[in-house]
Amino acid sequence: MTKAIQQSVEFDASPETLYELYMDSGQHSKATGSPAKLGRKAGASFTAFGGQLRGKNLLIVPRKMIVQSWRSTSWKKEDPDSILVLVFSKTKSGGRVDLVHVNVPEYDHKDVTEGWSRYYWKPWRIHLAAERL
Repeated sequence: MTKAIQQSVEFDASPETLYELYMDSGQHSKATGSPAKLGRKAGASFTAFGGQLRGKNLLIVPRKMIVQSWRSTSWKKEDPDSILVLVFSKTKSGGRVDLVHVNVPEYDHKDVTEGWSRYYWKPWRIHLAAERL
């Protein structure tokens, strides 16, 4: 088993705003620049980046936590789904996202680790800044 990916990122936005940025299909698509379709309840499926990522919501605590089974289409068929946990909390200046992503295949671990910043955190910052203008 590979090492868990753990990241904590702070934004100048409320935890509720950050939660919606991930869970709302339109906002997710706009912020990342790629099509996403997310169900909002436990058991609902999701796709992101035009279907390159897919999975299912395992647990949803509205505006606070998302737990998903998650996989990339580039993974081997025999690779099990990974588990993604996102926790949204308040900070003095806005909100924070704490991410734990486990069971990512070794051959994709580095790309997934770097991908969170490249495809989510940096684009989110740009999107949130543009929304404030």
